[in-house]
Amino acid sequence: MVPAELWFTERQNDNLTIGLRINKILHSETTEFQTLDVVETVQYGNLLVLDGCVMTTDADEFVYHEMIAHVPMHTHPNAKKVLVVGGGDGGAIREIVKHPTVERAVLAEIDGRVIENSKRFFPQIAKGLSDPRVEVQVTDGIRHVQEHRGEYDVILVDSTDPVGPAVGLFARDFYQAVYDALKEDGLFVAQTESPFVNQDLIQSVHRDIRSVFPITELYLAYVPTYPTGMWSFTMGSKRYHPLRDRQPARTQDTRYYTEAVHQAAFALPRFVQELLKG
Repeated sequence: MVPAELWFTERQNDNLTIGLRINKILHSETTEFQTLDVVETVQYGNLLVLDGCVMTTDADEFVYHEMIAHVPMHTHPNAKKVLVVGGGDGGAIREIVKHPTVERAVLAEIDGRVIENSKRFFPQIAKGLSDPRVEVQVTDGIRHVQEHRGEYDVILVDSTDPVGPAVGLFARDFYQAVYDALKEDGLFVAQTESPFVNQDLIQSVHRDIRSVFPITELYLAYVPTYPTGMWSFTMGSKRYHPLRDRQPARTQDTRYYTEAVHQAAFALPRFVQELLKG
């Protein structure tokens, strides 16, 4: 008798799903904020799922984490104090501490169970959390930003999709609070979903960030397990432009990010350019 296949299926929207064959379920729980599952997939290794949505996998996490971290970190000339809002898996922190300028990196993650399960099931992603320059705070990232005015050189908003506890991370009031939490030459980057399936969100976020920051730029990377594979990030900067002020590479310890990729990420397809005019 042939054993039944076990599959994980994420409903990415009303018309789109992604399916991954899995070997076994490693962990499931309902935290204070969301459902949390870890499964072992055949194609991508361990997979972290929050509220039924793919968050990260062993095989392709490096694309997302390198691009959300190294693009802003190579735009700011001397980022000493950095904040990550969300990002409880630790991947963005891992990339940030590769920069020798960093003196302190703060992780503000609302759900401590994400941190603990990432340490257990994704040790290669979470390993940066043990760096002595890192301070892990289990706290509301929105409140943290509001309470720390003028403190940070770089802020990364490594959020889940705009549902549940992450809804407030996609609001203009939050971007204003981020602006206020940055130093006079600070900058920030947020993940802003897929240009193929989240057009309205990208337009509204870009418009809101542009109304707060004098420099606003969108860039792209390609993450296979995220909806359509094409993923966007939006930068808001007070002074530095990601192309005109790009710094020489400070680390060779990357698998996706290079100086050429940094430059190319801002070369947007025409349909994305048109999207930002809306």
